Amino acid sequence: MLNAREINARGKDLGELAVPTDDGGGIKMVGLSEAFVGKATVTYDAAKDTLYSEVTKKTYAPKNAFYTATDGSGDTFSQGWRENVGLANFKTIFTDPTFRSGFFKIFVWNVVFALGTVLLTFILGMLIALLFNHPRLKGKGIYRSLLILPYAIPAFVTALLWKGMFNQDYGLINQTLHLGTDWLGNPWAAKAAVLITNLWLGFPYMFLVCTGALQSIPGDVQEAARIDGANAMQTLRKITMPLLLVAVGPLLIASYGFNFNNFSLIYLLTEGGPFTGGNATIGDTDLLITLAYRLAFSGANPSYGLASAVSIVIFALVAIMSLPGFRATKALEEIN
Repeated sequence: MLNAREINARGKDLGELAVPTDDGGGIKMVGLSEAFVGKATVTYDAAKDTLYSEVTKKTYAPKNAFYTATDGSGDTFSQGWRENVGLANFKTIFTDPTFRSGFFKIFVWNVVFALGTVLLTFILGMLIALLFNHPRLKGKGIYRSLLILPYAIPAFVTALLWKGMFNQDYGLINQTLHLGTDWLGNPWAAKAAVLITNLWLGFPYMFLVCTGALQSIPGDVQEAARIDGANAMQTLRKITMPLLLVAVGPLLIASYGFNFNNFSLIYLLTEGGPFTGGNATIGDTDLLITLAYRLAFSGANPSYGLASAVSIVIFALVAIMSLPGFRATKALEEIN
């Protein structure tokens, strides 16, 4: 008879111990004082290379690295095996007509979403920073503290709040503006809702960055421009903006890369939908990253290989699109 300390010391051995029963099952330990009687529910036919499940009453045959039900139901066995498919998944992305058209559609929206978000948040954040950087404005500390509140609240909370406000029937936006817009059910309205929500989430960050960059610009440079006869708009365009972009240029590229893979916002706000045309795989607000997630973790037949191939393509696309930005940033450094 083993005491608790001895049981704990030999826990690994006891965990692997099974006492066979007459019906082909076995008794295994659970905890220190309990055990359970288990019985295999799946039998393997080596001659036919098939599995039979006592639970589902189905026979499974190997297909595409999964055991698939032979009755044509489409169900697969929960366990599969690794199979070398080479470049077949990349071939599917670029040659399969249905997947290729959906992939290209998502890619275009992905670029528009990331670029639109960066431009909108930067412009709004910069304008507010320019306003609050004016020396005559009073109470700037209070205003700045209020404006960074959206950035301080967790993004998933904000996304769920905006999802409620965009509700067609009882959402705050439709009730306040007396609209009947189906924000999350109409493809174009859903895209606008995503951009509006991300603008709310992103402009405080750009406001903080631009505020710091503006305060680092020497005052004598702007004073020299005014002495030379430059008006406010010329000073902004010729002096302030180039010096500002030197500081925020790399951050804009980083923000583009982040929003290109902004999974949480899309998943929490629209889950990639709405889904039109009877296609439940590709949604109107899907990003490539949400497509990869759906391929890997949704549906009866998850495709980890295809999802991994999409992820590699995403990495390549972000790297290629970032190169012109880094070159432009390097050119701006000559201004400093």
